[in-house]
Amino acid sequence: MKAIKLFVVVMLAAFVAVANDGGKTTKKAVAYKVDTKASSFGWLGKKFSGEHNGAIQIQSGSLVVDGTKLTGGEFTIDMTSITCADLQGEYNGKLVGHLKSEDFFGSEKFPTSTFKITKAVAKSATSYDITGDLTIKGIKQSITFPATVAIDKAGKVSANAKFEVDRTKFGIKFKSKSLFSDLGDNFIYDNFTVDVKLVAGKGV
Repeated sequence: MKAIKLFVVVMLAAFVAVANDGGKTTKKAVAYKVDTKASSFGWLGKKFSGEHNGAIQIQSGSLVVDGTKLTGGEFTIDMTSITCADLQGEYNGKLVGHLKSEDFFGSEKFPTSTFKITKAVAKSATSYDITGDLTIKGIKQSITFPATVAIDKAGKVSANAKFEVDRTKFGIKFKSKSLFSDLGDNFIYDNFTVDVKLVAGKGV
């Protein structure tokens, strides 16, 4: 008789557990390594008289997925790999060298910049608001931007985001009109645009 009561209690406990879980087993969050070759990081900077654009190599990264949702992640870019796409020859070299100098990113002293997700809010199946810590020149600032995220059944994750960064918040003040009032038309806008594409998945 005691054995029957014990069996009934165990079965009821199991039923309650399944009911509370919606009949589904809980999946643990998984961190997928970023495929640096399939991923990209582009930049666009503007001044009064024009603009320049280029790329920076993604050094490493990961995206964290819990079931079908993005919950975290981070990536590191190699600041010594800055390139310019719209200039050739001597002018290209001068601009790239200037961007690597202390006037801008100081890549010799600060060879990497990083971004780490602190919050990922799903607005729809593929639309997110991402908040995280961006570190440039050793200065960390929290930023928020929209992103598009796709997660397939095979575990491949693609995340795309295009947003602006205020360089002055990271100590990059060169020819900033908001900081120097005597520049006339010879200024560079504080905000530059980054276009990030991250691809991650199993077996990367």
